Amino acid sequence: MTNTSAPGGSYRIGQHEVARIGYGAMQLDPESSTGEDAVTLLRRAVELGVNHIDTASFYSGGEVNTRIRAALSPYADDLVIVSKVGAKHVPGGVIPLAAAQKPAELRAAVEEDLAQLGLHQIHVVNLRRLDLGPGLRAEGDQLVDLDDQLAEMIALRDEGKIGAIGISAVPVETVVHAASAGIVCVQNAYSLLDRSQEETLDFCLDNDIAWVPYFPLGSSFPGFPKVSNNPVVQRVASELGATAAQIGLAWLLAHAPNTLLIPGTRSLAHLEENLATADVSLTAQQVADLDAVPAELAHGDGVEAFLDEVRTRDGAQS
Repeated sequence: MTNTSAPGGSYRIGQHEVARIGYGAMQLDPESSTGEDAVTLLRRAVELGVNHIDTASFYSGGEVNTRIRAALSPYADDLVIVSKVGAKHVPGGVIPLAAAQKPAELRAAVEEDLAQLGLHQIHVVNLRRLDLGPGLRAEGDQLVDLDDQLAEMIALRDEGKIGAIGISAVPVETVVHAASAGIVCVQNAYSLLDRSQEETLDFCLDNDIAWVPYFPLGSSFPGFPKVSNNPVVQRVASELGATAAQIGLAWLLAHAPNTLLIPGTRSLAHLEENLATADVSLTAQQVADLDAVPAELAHGDGVEAFLDEVRTRDGAQS
């Protein structure tokens, strides 16, 4: 499955062979980048071998999707676009998202993807459950049975509107249950410092399911550990003349062959740095040293504490 022309080699996501280093488009929002800058970055990513782009119709109310279309349509035959459903854009909130877990809402989000991207089919669509943090919580009528959601996703696949089904933010037992629907990838928070989903990764590896970690380097949320701040990561980076971020990403690639990375950035320099991770070769001893780094904080704790603090503050001021 190795393709030397693809950054990091390649692995399957569904029926598609993609570079193991792709691109997550969430940061291409109008609040932090211009449309022209977004087009330039996306085209450069493709020039450098990226053929796996992760997006969602709820990113900035669809604006990220329209920027992808402006930059890359008509799309290359080997370009794989992966989206996700299960949330909707709500501007002005503490989190600019709200749960949208009902089957009809999942279908509506796929239709929005198709229209915004100008596609007849989305290659892969992830069902973003709210079983794990950080971020959204399902409450009330948004607590929807998994089988009802999977039935809608299967119907969308049967209709040809999506090519394959993935699942996101779920514990291992949910992945095992969803496997009968033919899921092709799992997206969970995971990094060198947060391996709470190791059992889920093992299941994916054993069943040839792509593993697509988000927050692969930690997060800027207060209290959330950053991989690049870890002293072992920094030492290995110094030994190899690489950046700490590259070491964090290189460890993920070395840790499991079914890992597909989708680091996001709005910076051309950071994009090129992320893709240059493909040239970072960790020694067996360096891998062992990184494997021995203990987890610093379960991913949900710091984020949820921060969000609870903001909610409480906003509630007191209202």
